[in-house]
Amino acid sequence: MPRVVPENVQKKQARDAKLLKELKERRDRERKERAEKRKTLRANAEKYYKEYQNQQQSLVDARRKAKNAGNFFVEPEAKLAFVIRTRGINKLDPTCKKILQLLRLRQLHNGVFVRLNKATMNMIRRVEPYVTYGYPSQSLIRKLIYKRGHGKVGGSRIPLTDNSIVEGQLAKHGIASVEDLIHEISTVGAHFKEANNFLWPFKLSSPKKGFAEKRHPYQNGGVWGNREELINELVKRML
Repeated sequence: MPRVVPENVQKKQARDAKLLKELKERRDRERKERAEKRKTLRANAEKYYKEYQNQQQSLVDARRKAKNAGNFFVEPEAKLAFVIRTRGINKLDPTCKKILQLLRLRQLHNGVFVRLNKATMNMIRRVEPYVTYGYPSQSLIRKLIYKRGHGKVGGSRIPLTDNSIVEGQLAKHGIASVEDLIHEISTVGAHFKEANNFLWPFKLSSPKKGFAEKRHPYQNGGVWGNREELINELVKRML
């Protein structure tokens, strides 16, 4: 005589089978979504790389063309600056203190990206004796974000160890990975403000071989002021 399985056991077995099936379907779906996402992110990274290469090649071609024609080549105007605080709070007047707070440069050796326009240039010039700045290369932006990048998540400083951290905060702006974030910053895109606000100010180390003369401008062999493209060399010594 076959063994009779109690009704409550049958219901439990059916429920467990249903839950197991749903779990398996969800895992399969998530696995497929992750594979598609990785494929999309890889395609985006390759697209950005080609875009950066084309930009560099276009500049080189334009310089060569101007040189061969005996003309001067006017470099494109910088849209982005990287600003580093070089002095502390001693003899800091209230206006400069407020501007440094607005620039998010609250501590010595903090660094931030700034979109260059008339308003931000006026702010930087007002606090110039306390900062040094210049125009970062795309490779430097990439290195900074990968080596020292932290995001603002719920008011906390979180290292950018995974694309999901960026996606969770910036997906609504079309930024779903660290590469998307780098591209948005380096091209000063439509959502630069949101991307830059998500990035926590970079905490840099004291530069190798130190600073020369903090009280003098860079043009006179000192520290503060505009370094233009030479900011890349300084930041590399501070990473």
